Amino acid sequence: MASRLVDLLLQRGQELWQAGRRYVRFTKHGPADEMLNDLEHTPHAFVLACIMDRQIKAERAWLIPYQIAQKLGDFSIETLARLSQSQIEELMSRPEPLHRFPSEMARNFFEGVQRIVQIYQGDASNIWTGKPSSAEVVYRFLEFRGVGPKIATMAANILAREFKVPFSDYYSIDVSVDTHIRRVFTRLGLVPADASVEQIIYKARALSPEFPGLLDLPAWEIGRNWCKPREPECSKCYMNQVCPRQGVRS
Repeated sequence: MASRLVDLLLQRGQELWQAGRRYVRFTKHGPADEMLNDLEHTPHAFVLACIMDRQIKAERAWLIPYQIAQKLGDFSIETLARLSQSQIEELMSRPEPLHRFPSEMARNFFEGVQRIVQIYQGDASNIWTGKPSSAEVVYRFLEFRGVGPKIATMAANILAREFKVPFSDYYSIDVSVDTHIRRVFTRLGLVPADASVEQIIYKARALSPEFPGLLDLPAWEIGRNWCKPREPECSKCYMNQVCPRQGVRS
């Protein structure tokens, strides 16, 4: 049963991986999502949104580049590079704060722009072009102020899985552990209830060594749609027949 369970999860991961390039609804706001999906013209919007994704709802964080673009009337990297940190903080803070920590995130945004200009020649897509290794891409995201392993691996996974950006390997793209992934890994019996983030990451590595992040979206999808904290909808989940804890609340 355990083997069948893992096979189903990996099979779903492969289905999502092999699908064509996907339009991602990061914010559910059409114009903002258009900008975030346009890696050809505004790749820095994607990178800066990743940097903003901290301690607030993801949809709100990913909306920030578009909100700043609306205030400026432009979102070219040249325009952003001319802004001082204090000007970005003004945009981030008034008339209403765009983030829970406007000052801190203004600094991260400012330094992110400067890094894109100075290290990547003003083109954020240079972070991932040329088929680099997954470890190199994750490392490059980690070099941005305010970005930790969770966001760095999430960014690399989105680039690889949704945008079909080719890397030379996928070994270093881990699952980005959130409440959904933790709950699903626990209920499927893959890890104990008190498992650490590191344990969940290494369990995914053990199950899918060549691409641990392959398990990220299937687990998140199950947790978001069916395996809810209360009143899980087990009958609708494709793991229904193999889940050892169907119907259990936690």
